[in-house]
Amino acid sequence: MLSKRTPYLLAASALALGAGAGAGSYAAFGGQSGKTTTIVQQAAAQGSPAAATKTMSVNGVYQADRNGVVEVTTTTTSAGSNNDAPFPFGGSQSSQAQGSGFVYDSDGHIITNNHVVSGASSISVTFADGSKYSAKVVGADPSSDLAVLKVDAPSSKLHPLTLGDSTKLEVGDGVVAIGSPFGLSETVTSGIVSALNRDISSTNNFTISGVIQTDAAINHGNSGGPLLNMAGEVVGITTQIESESGGNDGVGFAVPSSTISQVVSKLVKGQKVAHPYLGVYVKTSTNRSGAQIASVKSGSPAAAAGLKAGDVVTAFDGGTITSPDDLTAAVAAKRPGDKVSVTYVRSGSTKTTQVTIGTRPS
Repeated sequence: MLSKRTPYLLAASALALGAGAGAGSYAAFGGQSGKTTTIVQQAAAQGSPAAATKTMSVNGVYQADRNGVVEVTTTTTSAGSNNDAPFPFGGSQSSQAQGSGFVYDSDGHIITNNHVVSGASSISVTFADGSKYSAKVVGADPSSDLAVLKVDAPSSKLHPLTLGDSTKLEVGDGVVAIGSPFGLSETVTSGIVSALNRDISSTNNFTISGVIQTDAAINHGNSGGPLLNMAGEVVGITTQIESESGGNDGVGFAVPSSTISQVVSKLVKGQKVAHPYLGVYVKTSTNRSGAQIASVKSGSPAAAAGLKAGDVVTAFDGGTITSPDDLTAAVAAKRPGDKVSVTYVRSGSTKTTQVTIGTRPS
């Protein structure tokens, strides 16, 4: 029997400030897909000069890209209550948390995870040379766990990294992670691509598809840092680990650069990201073939098309569905407004219906 797997986000909580302690995962459909894990290609305006030119050593990747990696520190302030010791008369409580990020362009845009900065009352970014600047959130997309920050820093501080093409990765390819695990800035680790096209859950319980699995050591505080190929290109952003202990067990996940490019290109313009939505919770079918619907969200496109709990989806828009992951990926590849056919089995009979893909609710 398999043991239960425990997902961990990678932002690290730090010591409370001044007033007391504080702290600071499922299908593109709207729920769990039987997993417990728990992120259009466009190059950044500028990039590391060594990137995309040749395969480098781990040290070569580090030297080429280290100046483009930043530490992100957030402060969260909340109101205290009359019962909060040691502040029996109320007042505010503040806490800090820390993650990582990287420079996206020469305009001062920084990419990190949404869970690193969500709810923060103030944000600061520290560059490799130790200089620190305040930052503001330009845009965030909880569904992909990505956020764009903006810093007013001189051009000499900004060393944009180049986005690579995550769709060209193969299992076994070497990768390098740079970030600030446990606040230890400029930490580099390396490993390989352990698997591709994993599904993980974002903090709003929707699935992030196409995720990269790696055995590179990533820990709390690595959230938002780049996962780099051996040419020094960003192929992912480290987001979560799967662990029974809460520490690195060699199973980490990174949102692929294909998703980063698609989402960030909209966020930097102040646009919202529209994700496709079917509106079902899915699980592995009893005969291990297809994606069985566990429940259907009221008012969803799936409900409007007549899909019900117990139906086993076997085809979507002409493509064969053999698992919940297949259906998740198939929906994620569509756009809101697309009309697709869905073939399913109900009580032994095969049926087909038409579904209009909706926009994922926030």
